[in-house]
Amino acid sequence: MLIDIITLFPDFFVPVFSQSIIGRAQQKELVKIRACQLRDWAVDAHGSVDDKPFGGGVGMVLRPEPLFEAVEFVTKNNPGWVVFLTPGGRRFEQKKAIELSQREHLVFICGHYEGIDQRVIDELVNEQISLGDFVLTGGEIPTMAVVDALVRLLPGVLEKLDATVNESFSLRDEQGCLLLEYPQYTRPADYRGLKVPEVLLSGDHARIAEWKKTNSRLKMDKKV
Repeated sequence: MLIDIITLFPDFFVPVFSQSIIGRAQQKELVKIRACQLRDWAVDAHGSVDDKPFGGGVGMVLRPEPLFEAVEFVTKNNPGWVVFLTPGGRRFEQKKAIELSQREHLVFICGHYEGIDQRVIDELVNEQISLGDFVLTGGEIPTMAVVDALVRLLPGVLEKLDATVNESFSLRDEQGCLLLEYPQYTRPADYRGLKVPEVLLSGDHARIAEWKKTNSRLKMDKKV
């Protein structure tokens, strides 16, 4: 998979994507992530990429020229699915992470200031995604979250084959309803009087499976 990220702050992504699971995935060439500096397509020698909004308003808007040229450049020889992270997009869920993980080339546009020119959205963007009903200073952090969620789903990224199956929002009950992953415990079995549930120490696989199912449902009920 190829992931291009068009951003004013490409250095933001280096410490995040060079570490842990995503870093190893890139080393194994399971995914290639490129953070592209939007100012490389600036409209003048001063590196300008934004301007005041028509009709007035507070803040600046990213201009269409650099965004059009940046997207056209990264998709010239490899057509991609263009995603814009914005509060007005559809809420991001595990189902969407799975869908995105199946694409060969993703292009993320990171907005900033008051957003991006609507013509970019109308003509270039295939999908708008939101992490929730709140506002951040830019699209970099949401993009990191989405990329992290989808890269871990790529074949070979996680060592254990069922690691992405038996986890939150992949588990389902008998009615097909999504569940959260059950509580996890490890050694010691008794720490400062705080004890691990007896059933998990029993060796009774049927009881343990039932406990996991029940507690997955309880966690989901509390979330709702």
